Amino acid sequence: MEEAKDTYRTIAEPSNEVLFKEKNSKFFGYAFPIQKEEEVKLHLEQLKKQHFSARHWCYAYQMGTDKISYRANDDGEPNNSAGMPIYGQIQSFDVTNVLIVVVRYFGGVKLGVGGLISAYKTAAQMALENAIIIEKTIDVQFQLFFEYKNMNKVMRIIKEKNLEIIHQELTENCILTISTRKKNAEKVFDIFSNLFEVEIKTIA
Repeated sequence: MEEAKDTYRTIAEPSNEVLFKEKNSKFFGYAFPIQKEEEVKLHLEQLKKQHFSARHWCYAYQMGTDKISYRANDDGEPNNSAGMPIYGQIQSFDVTNVLIVVVRYFGGVKLGVGGLISAYKTAAQMALENAIIIEKTIDVQFQLFFEYKNMNKVMRIIKEKNLEIIHQELTENCILTISTRKKNAEKVFDIFSNLFEVEIKTIA
């Protein structure tokens, strides 16, 4: 049986601006790492201020690892001539949690749908080539509930299994939020489930 994949590729930080020119039209490409949809709007607002005299701000993004959500937007260009070619590059580079925006200044010469597809694809490709692509692990988080007297045995397992503590509330009753790689999650859950006086639950 194939082991479940528990890593994904994304970009480390926003890429530097790239520029592709085609028949006097300018296409500026940007790649941003994102975690939630609200960030898309913020990046677009920022680019609209920066390029206030541009004609189109086309983009595509993808988020998630198990459940993928994506969107491609042509922003007034002919249907599927901008957003989908940009999204195609996200797929081609096999990255997620990424937003790519291509800003177009019209140069007075129409490129036709084929020309647009090629230009948006190239600008998106250049933006990703310019980005630092990294591999991250898909992690699962759990919450542990126990009394303070059980702290030592809980901490021993956390240390042995090399688990990360993300948050802790230590009073008479302790709540720990821990994180582990997806491939170890089931094992970790079983260990704590079988521990006397310790309750564990998965955080969705």
